[in-house]
Order: sequence, then C-alpha cells, then structure tokens
Amino acid sequence: MRKLGVTLGLAAFAATLLGAADHLPHAGPAPSIAILPGTGQPPQAPQAAVAGFNPGTYLIRYDRWTDADERGFGEFLRAIGESDCRTVNGCLHASANPFHASDPEGIFFRADCADLAYDLRAYYAWKRGLPFSYVSDVRPVGRSRDIRYSRNGNSVAARHDVLSGAMSGYALMEELRDEISSATFRIHPDIDDPVPDFYSPAISPKSIRAGTVIYDPNGHVAIVYRVDPDGRINYIDAHPDNSLTRGFYDLRFVRARPAMGAGFKNWRRPVLVGATRRADGVYVGGHIVLPRNKDIADFSDEQYFGTGPRPADDSDWASGRFRLNDQPLNYYDFVRATLAGGRLQFDPLKEVHDLVDSNCADLQYRGEAVALAIAAGIENRAQPDRLPQNIYGTDGDWEVYSTPSRDARLKTAFKELRDKAERFVGMYRRNDPRLLYRGADLVADMLAIYDAEAAKCRIRYTRSDGSQVVLGYEDARRRLFRMSFDPYHCIERRWGARDANELSTCHDGATKQAWYAAEQNLRNQIDRTYDAEMDFTLGQLRAPGPGKGVATPPDIDTRGYLLSVMGAKRGEIAAR
Repeated sequence: MRKLGVTLGLAAFAATLLGAADHLPHAGPAPSIAILPGTGQPPQAPQAAVAGFNPGTYLIRYDRWTDADERGFGEFLRAIGESDCRTVNGCLHASANPFHASDPEGIFFRADCADLAYDLRAYYAWKRGLPFSYVSDVRPVGRSRDIRYSRNGNSVAARHDVLSGAMSGYALMEELRDEISSATFRIHPDIDDPVPDFYSPAISPKSIRAGTVIYDPNGHVAIVYRVDPDGRINYIDAHPDNSLTRGFYDLRFVRARPAMGAGFKNWRRPVLVGATRRADGVYVGGHIVLPRNKDIADFSDEQYFGTGPRPADDSDWASGRFRLNDQPLNYYDFVRATLAGGRLQFDPLKEVHDLVDSNCADLQYRGEAVALAIAAGIENRAQPDRLPQNIYGTDGDWEVYSTPSRDARLKTAFKELRDKAERFVGMYRRNDPRLLYRGADLVADMLAIYDAEAAKCRIRYTRSDGSQVVLGYEDARRRLFRMSFDPYHCIERRWGARDANELSTCHDGATKQAWYAAEQNLRNQIDRTYDAEMDFTLGQLRAPGPGKGVATPPDIDTRGYLLSVMGAKRGEIAAR
C-alpha cells in the first residue's frame, strides 16, 4: 500500500481550518496524489498526533453531514464542471476549487473514473472537517474472473473509517487510488448488510442532483455536476490518462440487471458516534455509522424495476415499465421528464447545437489521449501476439493508452445525435406539442445549426514526420469507425487515415497493418462486451466468431439524414 504525505504551509492550512470552522459550503476536487516530476522524493507521511497541529492531517470537526453540507458539495462539483479545466490535477489546482490555495503546487492529483467520485467526496470532507468512511474491499457474489464485471455483482468485504489524526488527507487519497475500482459500485441496490457507500435514489429533482454518481456496468463512472431545467443531466468523468471530460447522460450509460448496480447512486451520509470532542472542537476516536435503506427517505429501486409493482423475480427486471402523468415512457425519457418537473420537452435546435459541440469536445479529449500514447512511444513497440483478455477491461499500458471504451462511447454519442434528429423530424411531422419549435422549416433550421457548429470544430494531430493534419467535424465523423483504438498503431491510423499521402508517414510494418485490418469489426462495434473473451491471435481474429465485433457499423450520418428529409412538413402524415 503506497502512502504519501505532504507538509503544507502553516498559513494555508490555518486558512483551511478557518473555513471548516465557519462550516460554510465550499467547493473543491481531489483525486489521488503523487509528487510532480523533478521535485525529488515524496516526503514521509506525517506521524498521527491528534494533540499536535500537523498540516494536512485529517481532523473531524462535525460529527455528521447536513443538508447544507450536501448542497455545498454539489456547489463544489458544479464549479468544477462549469470551469474549463481539462485534467484532474488542473481542476484541483484551479480557482474553481475554493480550497486550491491550501494545496502546494508540488502536489499532483490523479484519478481515473472510479477514483474521481471517491476522491472528490473525500477531499471535500477533509477540507470541511466532515466524517468520511469508505468500502476498502469488495468480493464477488458467486464466482467471477474479474470483479469489475462480475455477473452477480459484489458485496462489501471491508470498510475503513477515517478518524481524526489517522493520516493526512493526501495519504487518504493515495489509499483510495489503491483500493477503489469500478467494482466498488457494482452492488445490488437491496444489499445494505454490510452497508455499501451508496444507495439507489428516487428519480426526482431533489434526489438526482450535483453529487449523484452514475455507474455504467460496462466499467465507467461519472458524477453529476448540474441538472438543466429541461431535465438534461450534465456530468464530469475522468480517465486513466488523468483527463477530465464532460458529457450528457444518455444511452451511453446502459441499464442492466439489478445485481450489477447500474444507474444513479447517492452517498449515504456518515455519522460519527462514540467520539470525544476536544476543547478545540476536534472529534477524537469513535466509529462511523451509515444509514440502512429503510432509514433513507429517498431510497427507491424504481430505476431498476419501473414505476409499477416490482416483478416477483429480479430476472424479470426488464419487464418493468415507466409511467409519468399516466403516460408510458421509455426509461431515458422518464428520467429526463421527471427531472424537468413532469414535462418532456425538447428544443431541437438547442439539442443539435449542444450535441455537436459535445461531440467536438469529445474528439478533442480523444486527441489528448492519443497524444499521450504517442509521447510514451507505445506505437514504436512491437505488436503483441495477442489482444488483451478483454480490450475494454484490462490493465497496464493497454488500459492507459488504448481507447476502445472511449471510442465506443464517442460513436454512441454520434449515433445518439443522428437518432435524435430523426426523432425530432418525426415529432415535427406529427405536430407533437412536446417539440419546442415555432419556425417554418425544422429540417433546414437543424441543418443550418448543425453546419454552423460543425464548422467551428477543428481537430489537429501531428503526423509521424511532425507535419500537421487538420480535420473538420464531418471529416472526423466519416473516419470515426476507421480510427484505431490500438496504441501500437501509428498516429495516422489512430486517426483513421486512408489517403495514401496522409498514410505515407506511418511506419507501421506488415504485421501492424494486418492487425489494423483484422480489428475493423471491433471498431465497428459500439456495444462494449466486457464479459467476452477477446485474447485473440491475429489468425483467430481474422476468422468470424463471438467477441470479434460486427461487420457493419451503425449509421451516424446526421447531416446525410437531414438532407434526405428536406422538405418535411409540420403535421405531415406520411412517413418517408
């Protein structure tokens, strides 16, 4: 177990404690830490000495989280989400984090998607003097090759209470980095003995809020930082390369069997009991208690089983239906409408505008991830004889530098935009009152918005010879299923080059070219199959079979679709 401590300046730490004493809502992120390169060896963690004044030591000054604390935590996350920071470290050292002045510049904050949720919560609790406890180990329910993707989910195996003076806040975040994974979130909503860190909240505006965690059972975790008035959920997430990205909740977050724990999760509020309060207000000793499901006012399993009677068996979970105001809705529409106060309405021009912008940002994020792989020289290494056991869920260099999961989510977002455009045209033709559009030609207006936003998008990458390539939004869209997720390929193939001139600077030999061709069906696939065995040799991958992708990619051409339905009329009966 790696443990790291950092000595803070006395004045900075005193300022932190002063803020905690006032108990005012603050903000500030914080994943795990390491010393920045070139600063020498990390100092030893300070000795636990409750009676002393050790800068950085975790001290509890309030025995429980209040509603105001939860609001403050939400404001802290919203400030980060609405800032322009692009890495976990950059976000925590930025002015959007009100605690940033108390953290030395030599501290480097690092987190992947699972760490981020815990690190932000722990950081806020530490800086505010609030209690914190976390699940430090889970075990699978039944047998599992990889507990991150266990079919029957996991249960709590161990818990760690963070008590006053036990460690520095920085050491805590380093521990979290070692002990937390996406497996920690994979727990059935009914399990509360032993008690997990999260519970399943009701789908309501009061419950789904800044601070709510979203778990995709395909191995990804995000954190809500804002819910818009129209019910659209904005989230932040982190990646193994330490980048921090933003997006909208949609089909990228799949539903799954309740045992897998997919969906929305809220933190259980810890209460410190049995502690002694010193004269300086610090609580010493004791232990932390978390509420059970029955004691949580907004606990609900409706996101798993629907709004009607719960099925007799969990295996029938998918038969659950969702109704709002006596109208049937699919799950994602139900979530959005409920969070919008019971109204399901769409502004098609705003949706197109925002989704094109979001897709462009995701392309930029992908570019940063690919650039890190190139900087690490992975493309200069020999191609391994086999793929990882599963390309979506692995470890080592493949986890850090490959992009199959990121690419699949990006492709899903492009498909979502294409499908939404078709949906809006259908609503327009039916004169659907839920469509907030009062213009004369929806298709032409959506196309104009699409083209205007796409024209602003420019993605640049540096070829193997140092020359620059600039791609527009539509260029990238046309290449999307050719972009290699394999970090052993040259950057030209990472960006889907097919033109002979652009590819002329790629140094991939015959073996890597053969692997690139054989991986095409995997690139065509937008569904991430974490339970599939995928450690194929080149010869095995070339032969058809399960786990090897699909022959044809889905249609993601929004512009082409809009051109095909030009002239569609409001209230038009015939579908084209």
